[in-house]
Amino acid sequence: MENAQLVALSRQSILRNHLDVIANNMANINTSGFKSQNLHFSEYVMPVADGSAFEPQDRAISYVDMFTTRTDFTHGPIKMTGNEFDLSLNSDGFFAVQMPDGTEAYTRSGAFRLDSTGQLISADGSPVMTDQGPISFNDQDGRVEIAQDGTISTRLGIRGRIKVVDFEDVRTMEKIGNTMFKADNPIPAQEVRMVQGAVEGSNVYGITEVTRLIEVTRAYDSTSKIVKDLDELRRQAISTLGKIQA
Repeated sequence: MENAQLVALSRQSILRNHLDVIANNMANINTSGFKSQNLHFSEYVMPVADGSAFEPQDRAISYVDMFTTRTDFTHGPIKMTGNEFDLSLNSDGFFAVQMPDGTEAYTRSGAFRLDSTGQLISADGSPVMTDQGPISFNDQDGRVEIAQDGTISTRLGIRGRIKVVDFEDVRTMEKIGNTMFKADNPIPAQEVRMVQGAVEGSNVYGITEVTRLIEVTRAYDSTSKIVKDLDELRRQAISTLGKIQA
């Protein structure tokens, strides 16, 4: 009975974490460049004693062991905004932004803007990187035009190119915040197709997440009932044993 309750509690714990992941997905359904996540876990089979001397033999007991979240990097829908500094990628790759410590982070969120000094920054205030580093604009630049390959043109001529990188395996990327990722060994993205005046929407699908939420909630309620029933059985057993005369 103890083993059964421990198995149920390990399942209940993972279901709570799964609910947290689903809730975060749903909270960011309208966040530009957000990539949905799902929960994955591994099984731990408890070692058993040698049961050859006693029949029946011990049975293997399976618990939930480690769990991790995996990011779905499928592209979200492109939404036109009309803002000349909004950019979206209709191809693989990630925009590069500069972190406070000077390192780079990567994002699919192209909701960019100018700060008070004219520097191009991301939604969270990080400088957007070009092939020559961060870039700033002033009144002399006039209208900023960004080509499909990321080339930046103004009244003053070519100002650089928006830096877009890719990775051998995007599954190695570490998520930081809602739309930023850290990773090693970036490589130049191939066949960049950039759209000016648009942003990539979240790849979270509400119907899918609601369906998951219902399934996980039902499983959690069912597991909670099992834990409650097992606890009641234990109390009854203790009560019955206590009434037995020695």
